[in-house]
Amino acid sequence: MGERDSHLQENAQQLGRMRALVERLSDRDLGRPVNDAWSIAGVLGHLAFWDGRALVLAERLRRGVPFSVSDAEPEDVDWINDAARPLIHAIPPEIAAGLALEIAQRTDAMVASLSAEEASAAWPNDPESPLNLNRAAHRGEHLDEIEAALAREATGGGPAGGGQRVAGGG
Repeated sequence: MGERDSHLQENAQQLGRMRALVERLSDRDLGRPVNDAWSIAGVLGHLAFWDGRALVLAERLRRGVPFSVSDAEPEDVDWINDAARPLIHAIPPEIAAGLALEIAQRTDAMVASLSAEEASAAWPNDPESPLNLNRAAHRGEHLDEIEAALAREATGGGPAGGGQRVAGGG
């Protein structure tokens, strides 16, 4: 199995994991804190935001529009996440959860439909590319955080201590 096929398989696995998680979350669960700054719905909205960025870049690649310097993801994306957080939390929780699934599905479909030549212009094939075809790593990180928050809640614990950040971008 090639690296691209591996990414597609990992993306599908994490999408399935997200779908199963979202299907079992209650409205109350969606409002539960993951840390001091992010709710479960907020983390799902964060995933929708960064998968949406990947979708836009993949669509641009499909149209033959070259990437520009302004497409690059900054090394430190905390300011982007911090700026987006109030907007993401303003989205009704069930809408944020639905958007996370919808955008992840659309992103995975677009990534899977890229030709080998198109995919060669994306990371990891092109380390300078702003488009990361492996959506699974980012999703998995945050799905782990959500599941940990649900486990803490089930055992009577509160949110993870002090964390204001939802790590990473896309």
